[in-house]
Amino acid sequence: MSKERQEEQPGRADEQREDRKDRSESYVNPGALFYINFIKRPVDILLSLLLLICLFPLLLILAVLVRVKLGSPVIFRQERPGKDGRIFGLYKFRSMTEERDEKGELLPDEVRLTAFGKALRAASLDELPEFLNILKGDMSFVGLRPLLVRYLDRYSEEQKHRHDVRPGLTGLAQVNGRNAISWERKFEYDVEYVKKLSPVLDIKILFMTVMKVLKRDGISSETSATMEEFMGSREK
Repeated sequence: MSKERQEEQPGRADEQREDRKDRSESYVNPGALFYINFIKRPVDILLSLLLLICLFPLLLILAVLVRVKLGSPVIFRQERPGKDGRIFGLYKFRSMTEERDEKGELLPDEVRLTAFGKALRAASLDELPEFLNILKGDMSFVGLRPLLVRYLDRYSEEQKHRHDVRPGLTGLAQVNGRNAISWERKFEYDVEYVKKLSPVLDIKILFMTVMKVLKRDGISSETSATMEEFMGSREK
């Protein structure tokens, strides 16, 4: 499997995960725990399994197209922090080439992101392999998008609470701007979701996600083909 970006250092990731465990208690409302454990998780398992079966022909077609247009391997795996900062392997269809400069370093995203790759991302088809992550329990359908491991020690104490819940295929930030909003605003939405997590909010986010995908809103930031790297919060 390919890695579209550099992997994080395992030792550093372990230290960051331990630091995460030592911070203040969760923002998740105790009243939401029954929903999370006995409704949300079982629904995630059943729905992800059903979708993997029903969408298998589409997954196969996409795999062939990615192989032909972008090369192999078709799926890349990258380490991401999940609930409580635990590291897991995130699966995605690759959407970039492996083009490198004369020094052997990967070219910028906007160069490696082809028209086909842009189409995959616009329709969120590159994220379909994440159904496997949901089935395994790494993720949920609704949560916070799993970001890079190296971001863990750049969060403010407030932003660290985004890891109080499982990351998701979609979330409150994704339906309110996705890559078109600032990091600070994105994290505000993340923490808001953790505090207000409920069945009604999850259903609302899923409905809004379908609308956003159909409209293809917020795929890119204003200054980059993808999203600029998060370098740290102004308040820590």
